[in-house]
Amino acid sequence: MKTNKMCALVGNLHRYNGLMPLIKNRPLATLPFDGKYRLIDFNLSNVANANIKSLFMVFNEGETRSVFDHLGGGKEWNLDGIQNHFFVHTYQDFIRKDDNNSSYYDVVIDYLRKSKSEYAVYMNSKILCNIDLKTLLHIHQSRQQDMTVVYKKVSMDKTQDDDLLFTLDNEHTIREKTFAKDITTQEEVNLCADIFIIKTDLLIEILQQKQAGGVLGNVESFLRERISSSTNAYEYTGYLNNIFDVLSYYRANMDMLDTQKFNALLYSSQKVYTKMKNEVPTFYSETSIVNNSQFATGCMIEGRVERTLVGRGTSIKEGAEVFDSLIFPSNIVKSSATVRCAILDKNVVVDEGVRIEGTPEKPVVIEKGSHVTQDIIGG
Repeated sequence: MKTNKMCALVGNLHRYNGLMPLIKNRPLATLPFDGKYRLIDFNLSNVANANIKSLFMVFNEGETRSVFDHLGGGKEWNLDGIQNHFFVHTYQDFIRKDDNNSSYYDVVIDYLRKSKSEYAVYMNSKILCNIDLKTLLHIHQSRQQDMTVVYKKVSMDKTQDDDLLFTLDNEHTIREKTFAKDITTQEEVNLCADIFIIKTDLLIEILQQKQAGGVLGNVESFLRERISSSTNAYEYTGYLNNIFDVLSYYRANMDMLDTQKFNALLYSSQKVYTKMKNEVPTFYSETSIVNNSQFATGCMIEGRVERTLVGRGTSIKEGAEVFDSLIFPSNIVKSSATVRCAILDKNVVVDEGVRIEGTPEKPVVIEKGSHVTQDIIGG
């Protein structure tokens, strides 16, 4: 692929309160996934696999610390090369209101111009997928439309109110669009994945028009607005999940215990890259009992773990039991404790004999840095 054929933009401006307290001090994009990954790794890997040299990411103010900590110099995604560039922009609400969003428009337009790319691809951080952007570009070019948007057939329970849905006349032609909150059917729907390809010059023109009109908004909202019958619709048939609340996040992680779904997302033709850490392998003692679970590096497993995803550096003590849960990095579950259907954020300590129990429909969430000394029974 020709260098600079595409540039990429990743948006993360929406705040999904249904994910609290997991996103209290981090954006959705840096939530851990499947033990050793972060959700942002999938967009970054999509960019790396397409040989895209220029990347622009935008985050809300107060949410960038975990982003910079995870990205570092961008080496794992080939973003540290001489010809490669990545930018992180902080979207400040108080400035946006005072200057009618002009500072946001200026920085995006400046990025697009300096990228010297013919096409721009936009992706939203809440959509989890491993998509081949090179193939998407070829399809976009062959159908000769102004814009291509990606969609996925999903059940209604995998959508939230602000999700955009399509009705199609045929495989590629959009008849109408509507928000999920206005749909009463429980049947399968066409979910807009908020992945777009558009000519860079056209995107610059759209942003300039909105800026001149004093319109508050962002790239995603303007691309959604532009969707019409002349937009090319591309159906993505691989694994995709829509993460917008605790339950959807929990279920997406638990999907990785299904071999078929795990392979579809992580072992397709495209590799998924993440931040590397030089740690010792996980240790399983003679007292450990493990069934259908996944562990990142540096863990110490002495207790019982079933149908659970465990992050780096976690310790499950002898006599402890963990079932159907997501355990973030650097946690300690002490002897005789029981954790069932729960999400334990980073640096959580569960004391001896304590029970934390939720249900598959309502997992219990333990906030980062908590020391749990009493039983927590939810559901």
